[in-house]
Amino acid sequence: MPGSNEPPGGAGSLDDALGVALADTVRGTGASIGGLYLIEEAEPVLRLVALCGLPVAFTVPWQRLPLTAPVPVADAIRDDALVCVGSQDEMARRYPRAAAVLPYPFALAAVPLSGVRRRWGGLVLMWPAVRPRTVTPRERGHIASSARRMTRLLDDASWPPTVPDQPRVVPVDAAHHPVQTGLAAADYLERLPEGALALDLEGRVTFATATAARLLGRRADRLLGTRPWQSLAWLDDPVHEDHYRTAVVSRAPVSFTVLRPPDHWLTFQLYPDTSGISVRVAPRGAQTEDPPPAAARPPAAAPTGRLYQLVHLAAALTETVTVRDLVTLIAQQILPAFGAQGLVLSAAEAGRLKIIGSHGYPAEAVERLDALSLDTGLTPAGQVLASGAPAFFADPAEMAGNYPRAPQISGKQAWAFLPLIISGRPVGCCILSYDHPHTFTADERAVLTSLSGLIAQALDRARLYDAKHRLVHELQSALLPRALPHLPGLDVAARYLPAGHGVEVGGDFFDVLRLDDTTAAAVIGDVEGHSVAAAALMGQVRTAIHAHATAGAAPGQVLARTNRLLADLDSELLVSCLYAHLDLARHQAAFASAGHVPPLLRPAHATAGVLDVEPGPLLGVETGAHYPVTTTPLLPGTTLALYTDGLVELPGTDATRTTSDLAGRLDTGDGRDLERLIDRLVRHTTPTGQHADDITVLLLRTARPDGGPA
Repeated sequence: MPGSNEPPGGAGSLDDALGVALADTVRGTGASIGGLYLIEEAEPVLRLVALCGLPVAFTVPWQRLPLTAPVPVADAIRDDALVCVGSQDEMARRYPRAAAVLPYPFALAAVPLSGVRRRWGGLVLMWPAVRPRTVTPRERGHIASSARRMTRLLDDASWPPTVPDQPRVVPVDAAHHPVQTGLAAADYLERLPEGALALDLEGRVTFATATAARLLGRRADRLLGTRPWQSLAWLDDPVHEDHYRTAVVSRAPVSFTVLRPPDHWLTFQLYPDTSGISVRVAPRGAQTEDPPPAAARPPAAAPTGRLYQLVHLAAALTETVTVRDLVTLIAQQILPAFGAQGLVLSAAEAGRLKIIGSHGYPAEAVERLDALSLDTGLTPAGQVLASGAPAFFADPAEMAGNYPRAPQISGKQAWAFLPLIISGRPVGCCILSYDHPHTFTADERAVLTSLSGLIAQALDRARLYDAKHRLVHELQSALLPRALPHLPGLDVAARYLPAGHGVEVGGDFFDVLRLDDTTAAAVIGDVEGHSVAAAALMGQVRTAIHAHATAGAAPGQVLARTNRLLADLDSELLVSCLYAHLDLARHQAAFASAGHVPPLLRPAHATAGVLDVEPGPLLGVETGAHYPVTTTPLLPGTTLALYTDGLVELPGTDATRTTSDLAGRLDTGDGRDLERLIDRLVRHTTPTGQHADDITVLLLRTARPDGGPA
């Protein structure tokens, strides 16, 4: 039927077929928990769409993940490979943020779902802690086979699968026993001196013996359907709920002792499996057998529920660098975690709130909300910044009742206004909004209030970084040539790429000087280090070279005189430099090098290669240093590439081989477009766009007599 998700073979809807495949995989691999993630094409992000063996509430921090998130399933998809984590220790070492939210003993495997048409997502499997740490080749085969089965379902479907707001819970079928056997078992349990409870995976009581009810001090019918830590005040402690979580995730027996006021000590023994948890309850010291070993836990009380979510989000906030990073994190992780759809992040400036990021709002609404006054009677944002206390509004009526003058132009129906304050200093306001009325629970308010302080610190840090980065960029731009000169018969293109991290000024520099109608000078260099001092020295060196070159000095003299300048400046920094004098009338180039990486030369209709330039010492090493000159023909159609060592000296690679590969790229590149040729050279060295050092590339090409490409 058109528009259906009917997979081949009539196995029901695609969503149902994926659920069956997930349950079969969990059973077939002996896993206790399984999760299916699909990639949302619009974002793109990972969404948890189906779940086996775990309550949905446990998965809140993991329901929506960026593809770049430091978690096993994202790594498996990015690397298109199986990722295995054999223990809790390994998880803490490889994925510390994930380990902070899942501090339980278990083993894990994540495998990508890579189809014919696209990458669909990934599959996550978890096993009890007693499982061996290594995955055997046979087990790898089972996991890979299951992934291929799911991938075929997705590839063959006429329509994409449904991406629900909450993951679908898929039951793992267990063996069923006759009713008579169940009644006999219940009679047997009632005759025992200890109490017995049964919990489902959500933690709710599904069975309680009379003895258990007596020991707990609550009638059995009042226990059924409740969670013990919610229905029994003396069990209302995050530590006790976390024991239950440990049993569910690790599938390992757990034992602990609790005081039931005033003086009754009870021992609880939890035995989990795929369908739930069996609990033995007995007075302390009355056990008929040795209790199961308690799972190793930290001495302090571990948080649960929303508090685990807070740990996860706090760890993510520490990794944000720029304001854009922060806005993306809030939009992709914090909004879904609290069911919100809209975000406005504002900075307090001169008595107004300047919007620096938003999500879920049309542009016209953002424009009208921007730069609102902090007048406490006009908007809740002013009041929360003045008081330091957040404000929550469940519907428009509640908002209008408290702030009748507040502009309501976005159509949102509920709001959380979070003040962003550091040491009493207001830095901004974060507003989470909802498309429908929303009642904020006590735990939501508590976690959002805690998050506001973390967001404030992240925002203050990100704005400082952005300001420094902008200053560095402006300083770097001021020190480099604003434009390259035009010289008939010579095409020129240059690119400067700062290091992929930090906000320090780089020391790379380049210049092209028109000496007369037929001669030009090209220079490229690298000052040691990344600092303001390096940038200042770079500016002085570039100015000195410019002065000596335009005064008519030969290449070797240009570097020798600049070297003496560095000696006079008494700088502790060293400088590498390559100077080229280009004579277009005589078709000749002369080079002098101060310890710089050699240039690449590609003659017209010939193979590109490394030009052997005899080097002199680095500038600043020896006051009376001599710099030899190397000459070479510069025929029409020749391409010359000057660059800094950041392009070829990469960690774990051989610079000689990298340089040779770079020459090959120059040889096969498009000579007609120098900008595209620079793109090709840079992408070959840094395909991900991340590089630890500055990169500068300067390309020069002499024109052929017929004006054609090289």
